Amino acid sequence: MARIGRFLSTSFGSAVLGGLVVAVAGLLLIETGVIDTDDDSGSSLAAAPLTRPASQSEGKGLTVNEIYDRASKGVAFIRSQMTETTQTPFDLFPQKQQSTATGSGFLIDGDGHILTNAHVVQGAQRVDVQFSEDGESQQAEVVGMDPSSDLALLHVDDTQGATPLPLGDSSKAEVGDPVVAIGNPFGLDRTVTSGIVSALQRQIQAPNGFSISDVIQTDAAINPGNSGGPLLDSSGAVIGINSQIASQSGGSEGVGFAVPSATASDVVSQILENGSVQRAYLGITGGEITPEIAQALSLPAEQGVLVERVFSGGPADAAGIKGATGQGTVAGETFPVGGDIITKIDGKDVTGMDEVISAVNEHDPGDELTLTLLRDGNEQDVTVKLGDRPGRIQDSQAPSPSVP
Repeated sequence: MARIGRFLSTSFGSAVLGGLVVAVAGLLLIETGVIDTDDDSGSSLAAAPLTRPASQSEGKGLTVNEIYDRASKGVAFIRSQMTETTQTPFDLFPQKQQSTATGSGFLIDGDGHILTNAHVVQGAQRVDVQFSEDGESQQAEVVGMDPSSDLALLHVDDTQGATPLPLGDSSKAEVGDPVVAIGNPFGLDRTVTSGIVSALQRQIQAPNGFSISDVIQTDAAINPGNSGGPLLDSSGAVIGINSQIASQSGGSEGVGFAVPSATASDVVSQILENGSVQRAYLGITGGEITPEIAQALSLPAEQGVLVERVFSGGPADAAGIKGATGQGTVAGETFPVGGDIITKIDGKDVTGMDEVISAVNEHDPGDELTLTLLRDGNEQDVTVKLGDRPGRIQDSQAPSPSVP
C-alpha cells in the first residue's frame, strides 16, 4: 500500500489549482508567497563546482565566469510599485499602503523587450528597470502577461550597454547538464549561481491556479529576487526563466524551478502578435490510479485518472464527463469514487494527471480531444472540444494543486 499516498487531486483544464497559502514546506513563488504541492518525488543531484567549465563534454562549453561576462549585461533589476487597500476594525476608512516588489528580467531582443515573471509585475502601478549598477533606472511598459505560465513581457526605450540574451532550445536539456542562474536575490543585483539540471518535465502551479508543464528543476541556488531571471546552459543560451523554489525555510534549498524557454518563446510570440495568450481548457480535477488504489477501491482499471470533479459549464461538462459521486477511505485517506476513469487520450494510454495536463497544454482552444473512459465498467470514447482557459480558477471549493 506504499503508493496510496501518491494519489494527487489535480485539476484538468490547462491549469494548476490552488491558492497562495502559508506552508511549512512547499513551492515558494519567489516573490509573492507559497504554493502547496503534493509532489515529493524529485531529488536534486550534486551542484557543479564553480571552478569547472559549465560543460564538461570533451572540454566544450563556457566557464561560469565566461557566461556571466557575456550575459550579465542583459539581466535587468526590476522594481514594481504596488498599492494595496487595507482596513482594520480600528480604521474609519480603508487605508492605502505602498509596497515595492523586486525581481529580475532579461533583454531578449534589440527592440527593448524584457522577459520576466508575471508575479513580479502583476498589479503594479509602475515598473522600473535598471540594466547595470550605475545605469539609469527607467520606467517600463508592460506589453502583456500570461499568468498561466507566470511570464510577462516588458518594453523599455533605452537599452544602451545591455546585450540581448538568446532563447535556447529547452527541449535539448538533459538531466545533469550544467546551468547558470543570474538574478537579483534579496536585491543583490546581478548575482550568479551555478548547478545542474536536476530533473525535467516537472509541473508547477502558476499564480492563477493552472499548471505549467515541462518545467526544468535545478539545484542552482535561487532565492527571492531571482524571479524572472535567466537559467542559462553551457553555451550561454537561456533555457529557462527562474520562477519558484521548493523550500521549508523560505530560502534556497537546492530545488528550484524554471519555466522552459520553449514555453517562453510561444508566450512572447503570442503577446507580440495578439497582445495576449490563448490557452486551452478542459475543466476537471482528478487523480492518479495505482494498482494499490484500484484494488482497495475495487476500481475496474489499475492505471489512469479518476475524475474527481467536473467544473460546471466547462468543456468536460458539455461533453458529459462525470465526476465523483461519493468517497472511499483507504488506510485512513479519503478518495473520490464513482466518477469516470480516463484511460486514454487520442488513443494514448494515460497513467496520471501530468499526462492529461500536458495533452491539454499542447492544444489550442477549439481543438478536440478524444478521451477513452471507463464508466460503470464499460469503455466508451468521448470527444471534447477544448475551450478558452479562464483568467484564473475562482471556485474556492476546487481542490489543489492543479487544473487543466
